[in-house]
Amino acid sequence: MDAASIQALIEQGLPGASVSVRGDDGVHFEADVVASQFTGKLPLARHRMVYATLGDLMGGAIHALALKTLTPEERSARGP
Repeated sequence: MDAASIQALIEQGLPGASVSVRGDDGVHFEADVVASQFTGKLPLARHRMVYATLGDLMGGAIHALALKTLTPEERSARGP
């Protein structure tokens, strides 16, 4: 598994999301996901939404995925 494949899966599952995935060892990854679909959702629900885009890969090909999930408004409030 590689970061580009994970990014593509998340982008397919959350249309319009801005996604950045990092991870060099092939099993441990970090992802920043900014999506309007997160509006009104608690962090746990947001993470579940991302995990759902990856299906059975979680716990298998992807051993660990650290997530930072924001709405576009939250991202803008943080500044550059």
